[in-house]
Amino acid sequence: MPWIKTEDCVGCGVCVSECPVQAIAMNEDVAQIDDQACIRCGKCHDICPQEAVRHDSERIPLEVEANVQWTKDLLRHFKSAEEQQGLVERMKRYFAKERKVAEQSIARLDGLLREIG
Repeated sequence: MPWIKTEDCVGCGVCVSECPVQAIAMNEDVAQIDDQACIRCGKCHDICPQEAVRHDSERIPLEVEANVQWTKDLLRHFKSAEEQQGLVERMKRYFAKERKVAEQSIARLDGLLREIG
């Protein structure tokens, strides 16, 4: 999913005019992508003269940190070390489930590629 690195966006609007589904709008002179409307065609990424439209993989460290911070925030609800360890184990299972969903989705998409290719 493309995203806008706001500090690099100069508000030229090229991506807005090139988006085939009008999933990009200007918000205070910075482009903003509507994730629900985006069809992931990549045109905005290819056309941006400032390279402000970025790829998902660049967000991995930020998302990992957000997940760790979320877990740390939840820890405050548990007083004992044993309860806190239990939470961390449950969070690990949650993220393992998310990984399994992603892996199975990728496998199904590979099958879809074989069907259409």
